[in-house]
Amino acid sequence: MATLPAYKTSASGVKSSLFRSEEMTLIQLYIPTEIAKPTVSELGELGAVEFRDLNSETAAFHRTFVNEIKRLDEMERKLRFLTANIDKHEIPVQPSMDSYLSRRARSPQEIDEMDDVLSQHEYRVVQLNESYESLQRRLLELTEMRFVLRETSAFLQKATQHQDDIRHSIDNPDAPLLDLEQPRSAGPSLDLEGGSQPQNSLAGLNIGFVTGVIPRSRIATFERVLWRLLRGNLYMNHVEIDEPIVDPAMDEPVNKNVFVIFAHGTHILSKIRKISESMGATLYRVDEDNERRQETMIDVMTRLDELQTVLESTDTTRRTELINVAEHLSDWTVTVKKEKALFHSMNMFNYDSNRKCLIAEGWCPTLALPDVQSALRDATEQAGSNITSIMHQLKTSKQPPTFHRTNKFTSGFQSIINAYGIARYREVNPGLFTVISFPFLFAVMFGDFGHGILVSLAAGWLCWRERQIEKGGIDANVRTFFDGRYIMLLMGIFSIYTGFIYNDIFSLTMHIFPSGWKWPEEGRGGTQTLSAEQVGVYPIGIDPHWHGTENMLLFINSYKMKMSIIFGVIQMTFGIVLSFFNHRYFKKAVNIYCEFIPQIIFMMSIFGYLSLLIVYKWLVDWSATDENGEALYNSPPGLLNTLIFMFLSPGSIDPSLQLYPGQGLVQVVLVLVALICIPWMLLLKPFYLKREHQRTQQLGYANMTTTTTRISTDSLNSDHGGGAVVTTESESEEMHQDHDFEFGEVMMHQVIHTIEFCLGCISNTASYLRLWALSLAHAQLSDVLWTMIMKNCISMSDGMRPLAMFAGFSMWFTLTVCILLFMEGLSAFLHTLRLHWVEFDNKFYEATGKLFEPFSFERVLKEEEQ
Repeated sequence: MATLPAYKTSASGVKSSLFRSEEMTLIQLYIPTEIAKPTVSELGELGAVEFRDLNSETAAFHRTFVNEIKRLDEMERKLRFLTANIDKHEIPVQPSMDSYLSRRARSPQEIDEMDDVLSQHEYRVVQLNESYESLQRRLLELTEMRFVLRETSAFLQKATQHQDDIRHSIDNPDAPLLDLEQPRSAGPSLDLEGGSQPQNSLAGLNIGFVTGVIPRSRIATFERVLWRLLRGNLYMNHVEIDEPIVDPAMDEPVNKNVFVIFAHGTHILSKIRKISESMGATLYRVDEDNERRQETMIDVMTRLDELQTVLESTDTTRRTELINVAEHLSDWTVTVKKEKALFHSMNMFNYDSNRKCLIAEGWCPTLALPDVQSALRDATEQAGSNITSIMHQLKTSKQPPTFHRTNKFTSGFQSIINAYGIARYREVNPGLFTVISFPFLFAVMFGDFGHGILVSLAAGWLCWRERQIEKGGIDANVRTFFDGRYIMLLMGIFSIYTGFIYNDIFSLTMHIFPSGWKWPEEGRGGTQTLSAEQVGVYPIGIDPHWHGTENMLLFINSYKMKMSIIFGVIQMTFGIVLSFFNHRYFKKAVNIYCEFIPQIIFMMSIFGYLSLLIVYKWLVDWSATDENGEALYNSPPGLLNTLIFMFLSPGSIDPSLQLYPGQGLVQVVLVLVALICIPWMLLLKPFYLKREHQRTQQLGYANMTTTTTRISTDSLNSDHGGGAVVTTESESEEMHQDHDFEFGEVMMHQVIHTIEFCLGCISNTASYLRLWALSLAHAQLSDVLWTMIMKNCISMSDGMRPLAMFAGFSMWFTLTVCILLFMEGLSAFLHTLRLHWVEFDNKFYEATGKLFEPFSFERVLKEEEQ
């Protein structure tokens, strides 16, 4: 299917970038009716125009092409029927051919011929199905009759030999229901037509009997009901059929029993028949004479053989018919779906009866305008017409839809942003930066060299086999992982990097470079605490000698917590900077001076300062001494207390919190600047907008209008000549945001925005501590699995070690995949998602746009498949 190509720039200088959505143009098309279908079909193959519904006030059943859609719905029903039969018989369907014939619009004559062919195939398949089902029901009756003839003969013989027992069972209400054994032997004759069993004479007794077949699962209930309702005035025997019988109604094998019931009196026999039929039993007429039963058995066996032959022939004929359908089913399905989508789009057009043309409006990427014009020319050539479609570009104040041109790599990251909200037209797109920031923040929480390799291998296999997987079909449960394969690949690669920095591989360390610490030789093997001596600096990452030490968690926690704060401040600051590009692009200078500048100052004066303190504290050697061996610095101060007392007691610095000379003055200035920024954000913009509104009123421009030229679709039904009718219409000052100005609403909005930003800076910064918390949890859980399973297996005796290693590794690897990769990976993914949606996007991303959904046959077919 044709899709929008990956444009970089156009002749007019318009560029395609993921930084902002593409520029859109509202176009108007005049399509002659004789080439309407080829034209719309070419646009559907291109997939570059989102048509507007110009008949939104018209009911669906009153639109122009409603009859064509009804006919295509009926054809779609026939295709679903044929598809269900093909799937039932497991017949392979030939894939559709992507050729010129499959892409072009079908003529009405071709649609008529296709409809006739589908009707003929449906009729033949229906007839063959009905014939086959009828034969199956007949086969069921003959099969049951054969078992009844085989099994019930012994019942009659036994009943004849025990007349006294039968009479006792009839005369004595307290006699047991099953008084005799249940032998298996050849049985009596049956009438295939079913119906009532006449009263028979049995060994001189005026006794009647009822025979039939009942599902085995109901036999116990059947006996109980007969006993209670007839007060024991009957004699019943039943035997299991030794093979399942296929019931056409249930389309599956069913275990059944043959039964025969002896009773005295017409009234009781009638009750037995009614009870049997209500319990789902099938009754048959039985002849008491043995010779007639033998003749019936021979006749049944002969008819069974003949019926099997007819069934095989009918099934072969039906399968041949379905194979012929399967060769063209995909092409027919694609054609019907395309035609249906085509007429649905044409129902959104206006029809000009005077000019015999359809009038359409739609949004199109500016870069795709040359392709739309080319598609219009191709449609004219395809139809062999001398009349071409006309395209005009319209000027409008309506907000266009948002379209970001993506590929298979960036589409997954863009879908993460779209799940939060669609970007406003030409707004800065967070999806561009998510490509790097999302896997990086995930890796900070998931950082493990070994786990990163496993995730990368799984994602790499999906990327390597993507074409084969797409062709073979994707299960709904696997679709999510397959669509995010490139996200998983980057998350795995970044996890390898962060695992290398953490020096962590399956909770173990990697001794790649010489350690910067040296343990003293004296005291080893004792119980005293040893302190390592620093002899150098580990080149990159965490020194492996930290692993297993008593103060490892103290060091790792401090390191990762401060690192999380720095990452959070950097990302949030970057989000505020991106808001500047939005304000500048939309020419809102008031937002730059009244929002962006105070926001960035407020952020930097508090949390930017905190980040600088963290870096400064890392750079200072707090253990340094002078020539006399005295410490140059006090113990390193706690930065949290420093930040708290910065606001509680500005200007006065406790000696234990002193970091550098002049710290008190710097902190007083920063606090004052931060406090000034709050009324700056709160008051300046509302009063500025109020003053501007009053100034325009004083100048007499309160009702100012501007004129813009556009093509009017309303005037096309007039009696003017051919071509577009150009009119002028007024656009109110609402475009300039000066209409219906309410100072109270603006002030309330600014109050909410200011409070949200100020409190959000604190809560969002604290939210980034999840980077530290989840990283710690992941490392500790990995360490627990290794210590409790693999380490114990390694420490076993030599005789048990091989078996223990095999069982322990299997358990350890299974738990690693299930818990650390899936559960912990999903948890880290969701937390990363929250950091982008809440902490990053809310600084600049309004997400009030509408997604660009062009009329595309490719999209229609994909939606149908899903």
